[in-house]
Amino acid sequence: MTIKAKKNVRETALDLLTSIEKNQSYSNLLLNSTIEKNELSPVDVGLLTELTYGTLQRRMALDFFLKPFVKDNKKLADWILHLLRLTVYQMVYLDRIPDRAAIYEAVEIAKKRGHKGIASLVNGVLRSIQREGLPSLSEVNDPVERLSLETSHPLWLVTRWVNQFGYDKTKEMCEINLTAPMQTARVNLTKISRVECVQLLEEEGYQIEKSPIIPEAIRALKGNLASSMAYKYGMLTIQDESSMLATYALGAEENEFVLDACAAPGGKSTHIAEKMQNTGEVISVDLHQHKVRLINENARRLGLSNVKTNVSDSRLLPEKFKHETFHRILLDAPCSGLGVMRRKPDMKYTKTEKDLDRLSSIQQDLLTSVASLLRKGGTLVYSTCTVDKEENEQTVKTFLETNPEFEGDLSFKTRMPEAVQPLITGFDLQIFPQDFGSDGFYIAVLKRKV
Repeated sequence: MTIKAKKNVRETALDLLTSIEKNQSYSNLLLNSTIEKNELSPVDVGLLTELTYGTLQRRMALDFFLKPFVKDNKKLADWILHLLRLTVYQMVYLDRIPDRAAIYEAVEIAKKRGHKGIASLVNGVLRSIQREGLPSLSEVNDPVERLSLETSHPLWLVTRWVNQFGYDKTKEMCEINLTAPMQTARVNLTKISRVECVQLLEEEGYQIEKSPIIPEAIRALKGNLASSMAYKYGMLTIQDESSMLATYALGAEENEFVLDACAAPGGKSTHIAEKMQNTGEVISVDLHQHKVRLINENARRLGLSNVKTNVSDSRLLPEKFKHETFHRILLDAPCSGLGVMRRKPDMKYTKTEKDLDRLSSIQQDLLTSVASLLRKGGTLVYSTCTVDKEENEQTVKTFLETNPEFEGDLSFKTRMPEAVQPLITGFDLQIFPQDFGSDGFYIAVLKRKV
């Protein structure tokens, strides 16, 4: 179906919200495929994205606002609850949509999907909210609980972060998690300079700024870089600025033999390969065949012949490679992903503390397995896209305690881009989403003693 009327953008948003919750599918993937399928105009894409992400991101606050007006939401069909959230989101957070328009649309959708009774229930709830106003979050006395509701982050998570980083840092992080992420990309310097790439993109109609953080990175202020000619011809890779830092920390040089142990979809592998000027070899490993295909496609598109892929569980790599084979190893470990909530806002409602414990032991196993493959004097980088101490500092600390032949590499600061150096004190680095608007990300740099 093609979407013609504005009304259908709201209906499509409703479909998306229902299916994200029902199938536990990632919002970003579902949204992109819906946009492609429906050939939406840029205006409609903007509204659909805003409604879907906004309603997801603020779900706990919306439920708090709805609570006094919906007596028994357990009895409501899922789609009705999503419709109410979607409409209250517009009433509370979107100035440019008049309340009466939002309510009218909601009632029309309810008539179409349900029956008269449902339409009058939806109308009744929304008119009461319009008449009586919303309950105030300032009635919630406990500051941590209030922050949890205001920013729609589960209480267990906010409590955990406050314990790890303090209230102020947690508040900043929760607030920035409600904003839209910026699209950033890495210019393939083996093909083109950043200046020339920016020029090409601007001629194509993109609005670009050079990243103040990473010398080869750009930020897209307007337009999706994945549909640019520059992307098609392998001049750039869509990648977050934080994750580009892992390659700097690794510091791979020409003609080295490097392992990227959990590599899909290949952003870091190809960055390492570019830094090595297409020399040496990057062994790029992932557990899943279809993901390894993505790495191959990316390397081909970028014109990199020094990336060799391998489908394997990285915990079993010591059976495939000789001990002390690699000059450098990057382990970008599977993690809770709590640093990328702006891209996947639905994940905050599905993760639990148990998940973090389970991941922590997988991370330990992976580190121990790949460590034996590193040469003496070689560099091992451990990275994650999360901001949790148990998955980050604690995992590394445990590894160093049980592997005395490794030590922290204090010299890594000198390899990092200047803008990031002030954030580094020891051999690791925790980037928060509020530091420079990138994803939350952790990097620890270890060396094998000679």
